[in-house]
Amino acid sequence: QVRLVESGGGLVQPGGSLRLSCVSSGSMFSVNALAWYRQAPGKEREEVAAITASGLPNYADSVKGRFAISRDNAKRTMYLQMNSLKREDTAVYYCLETDSNGSYWGQGTQVTVSS
Repeated sequence: QVRLVESGGGLVQPGGSLRLSCVSSGSMFSVNALAWYRQAPGKEREEVAAITASGLPNYADSVKGRFAISRDNAKRTMYLQMNSLKREDTAVYYCLETDSNGSYWGQGTQVTVSS
């Protein structure tokens, strides 16, 4: 069983930045696909960004040019650098790791963008 722990959420003003981290307990972290999702109140959970085992990123249109996903396999950690934050980025952010046995979710970290 893979355990994921997110951190780095908080309250930030519009235009500000945050960096989220997701630490994995999985031994196959370096070969697994990873992703960040978010869920705002009353809305469906949506994929924000994903990164392949080789490091190729992909972004939702709503965050392109503002967010950057990365991974450090030696630390079994994935990051989401969020810049130019908007009120509509307010949500609980979750990390996801997928291997041959299934997918694993973290518990989520709250990001609130407000003045």
